Amino acid sequence: MRALGLSWTRLANLVPVLFGITLVSFVLIRLVPGDPATQILGNRYTPEAAEQIRNSLGLNDSILTQYGIFLRSAVSGSFGESYQYHRPVGELLVDRVGPSLLLVAVTAALCTLISLPLGVLAAVRRGGALDQGTRIFFTLGYALPAFLIGIVLILVFGLKLGWFPIGGYGTGLGQHLYHLVLPAITLAIPFSTVLVRSLRASTINVLESDFVTIARLKGISGWAVLARHVLRNAIAPVAVVFGVNLAFLVGGTVVIENVFSIPGMGSLLVGAVATRDYPVVQAVSLVLAVFVLLVNVLTDVVHRLLDPRLAVAVTR
Repeated sequence: MRALGLSWTRLANLVPVLFGITLVSFVLIRLVPGDPATQILGNRYTPEAAEQIRNSLGLNDSILTQYGIFLRSAVSGSFGESYQYHRPVGELLVDRVGPSLLLVAVTAALCTLISLPLGVLAAVRRGGALDQGTRIFFTLGYALPAFLIGIVLILVFGLKLGWFPIGGYGTGLGQHLYHLVLPAITLAIPFSTVLVRSLRASTINVLESDFVTIARLKGISGWAVLARHVLRNAIAPVAVVFGVNLAFLVGGTVVIENVFSIPGMGSLLVGAVATRDYPVVQAVSLVLAVFVLLVNVLTDVVHRLLDPRLAVAVTR
């Protein structure tokens, strides 16, 4: 464990981070204008009924009392009961976490398939047509908002050509993957931009190294040099970029899930904010934060596995 750069102290440091996230999400949702009782009653609103609902939900209790109740429910895993769905929030999370995780996994796999060959080829043939073309395309894709890319893909490949569904999640793994093609491409375009540029720069740096020159002087073919020497050394720094951007990708799913009507954590969060469903907002924020922290920890582990020098430095 220590050889991977992890320690119990470092893992314990994640606890106050999670505590701070619960506090921030708890406070911010209560700063949003609106009253959960008003959202629940709708056209049946009366001051007396609203006051009764606030009392039943504990919204008239002190802030510290409400926060304590939330922490206890988070530790138990139930996260309280949703105001909108009248179900334990933990059950809602179990229902919604699958589509979000699958979307992130498909997007990450698609980014890898796109970025690995394009980044290496752009470095090998820098300044050429492929290098310039990928730079223009991905820079444009990075500059455009993700939801706009999604709408364009819906109009072209969903409505005009009819190749892919424009929303929903389907039933069964095959249908799930089929429905996630356009959302994954939407998220992959800006994500791949960073990876392609990072891999290109890293590969160029390795190609200019002395050991690569020596390998070529020994008569090793260009592709063999790439496979045996260049890629292994160029991938390590890109793995960090991949992990950091994968954490940001989780935030991007919040918007894209609503664009494509995917029943995941993002659509659940947006709906909960709109209806002032405090328990759901707090629970989803905490789960997403835990995922981001785990990705960061795993990124450090993978980086040390790819670059043993870091593991040696930690053990000294």
